[in-house]
Amino acid sequence: MTDLNGYLEQKREALAARQARIDKGELGPQVIAAKVSTEGRSGIRRIRIRDFQVITDSPPDFAGYDLGPSSPELQLGILGSCLNHSFLIQAALLAVPVESLEVEVTGKLDPRARSKGHETTPVFPHDIAYKVHIVSAASEAEIERLRLAVDEACPILNLLRQPQKIEGRIQHATPAARHADADRKAAA
Repeated sequence: MTDLNGYLEQKREALAARQARIDKGELGPQVIAAKVSTEGRSGIRRIRIRDFQVITDSPPDFAGYDLGPSSPELQLGILGSCLNHSFLIQAALLAVPVESLEVEVTGKLDPRARSKGHETTPVFPHDIAYKVHIVSAASEAEIERLRLAVDEACPILNLLRQPQKIEGRIQHATPAARHADADRKAAA
C-alpha cells in the first residue's frame, strides 16, 4: 500500500484550484440536503444524499434488525470521516507529510436515559472523544500546528461544539388525502 503523500499533492492542487474559483466569485454558499425515509416492516431508515444511499437501523433490542449502524453510531462515523478529511486538507495546505492516517471516535449512549433514576442522563451521545493515529516524518511542532488547523477548520467538529439553531416543522396528511394526491398525480 502506498502512503498518502501522493494523494496530498493531488489534494493541494485541487484546493488551490477551488480557492481560485472562490476568489473569482464562482463558488459561494451551497444548500446541502439529506432525505430520510422509513421502509415498510423492517423499519430501516434509508438516507438519500445526492446519488448516494446509506441504511441505518437499530439493534434487535430496539426493534431493529441490525442491518446498518444506528444514527448515533453513524454520527460518530461522520465526525471521524470529517476529522480524517480535515487532517488531509490541512496536511496538504501546510505541506505536512503523512504516510497513514486513521481516526478513532468513541462516545457513550445510555439506554437508561430519561427513565426513573436517570432523568438527567443525556439522551444523546456524550463523552465523545477522538484519537488520531498518524504516521508522519513531520516534527512534533508540525503535527501540533496541523492539529490546531484541523481544530479550527473541521466543519463537523465545529458543528458539534457550537450551539446550533435547528428549525423543524411537520407537514401532516391523512391517509385519504395522501391517496387522493397520489391518484391525481397518476391521472396527470
